[in-house]
Order: sequence, then structure tokens, then C-alpha cells
Amino acid sequence: MRKEALVTFLLVEDDDDHAILAERAIKKARIVNSIDRVKDGVEAIEYLRGEGQFSGKKLPTVVLLDLNLPKKSGLEVLSEIRADERLRALPVVVLTTSGDDRDIAAAYGYNVNSYLKKPLDFEQFHQMVSDLCLYWGVWNQPPTNEK
Repeated sequence: MRKEALVTFLLVEDDDDHAILAERAIKKARIVNSIDRVKDGVEAIEYLRGEGQFSGKKLPTVVLLDLNLPKKSGLEVLSEIRADERLRALPVVVLTTSGDDRDIAAAYGYNVNSYLKKPLDFEQFHQMVSDLCLYWGVWNQPPTNEK
């Protein structure tokens, strides 16, 4: 029998305004148990590997990844996630302002689970994030980590 799992998101977003909007929409959806945020690609990898200040952190249910990040781009982060055996199956959703076909193709080339372009309209952005929470928090059935 499946146990109900806690739903946790890691938001990788350097833009404070975008992060605030996403965090508000996620909290308002009341589906996600927690959301952590890091501001650059280096912190994202450290968080996911439990290194440094992130020692002891559990893996999130889903990573929400911006592409335009300082220190290490979102595509570089995605590449490292997919190359790491422990992280490879972790769901990653790109949440970015870029609609560039090259970015989309590159993200799917690294087996991103979904690519979402942030709408400019606040209400549409809020609805998109709410739907994202509903999908990953309620409808999606991840594998259990029990051995």
C-alpha cells in the first residue's frame, strides 16, 4: 500500500520577484508541504548533493529550474542532474522566461520532465504554478524509494 508522501519543491530562481510570485502561488495551492529556494546553479547542485550548508537535506519531490542563472546555467544544472546516478530520476521542470527553440531542444535533450515558459500576465503565471502543484502534488505517482 502506498503511503502519502510529503511533496517538496526546490525552486532554483535568481530573480526575487519571480521567486516571490512562484512561492505565493505554491503556498496558496496548499498542496506542497515545503518549498526551498536557491539562487544560482552552484547552490542547486550543492543542495541536491547535500553538500556544505545543505548537508542533511533530503531530495525534493520536484525541482523547478530557471535557465538563466548566475554561476552555472540551468542547462548545466540539468546536465549534472542527469549525469548523477543518485539524481538522474529526479523530476525537473524548467520554469523560465525563455521560449527559444534552442533552449527547449537542449532541455529536452537532457530529459527534462517539462518545459514551461513563464507567462507575463500575473494571473496566468499564478494559474500555471497552481496547476503545476496539482499535477506534481496530487496526480503524479512517483516511485517509492523503499528497497
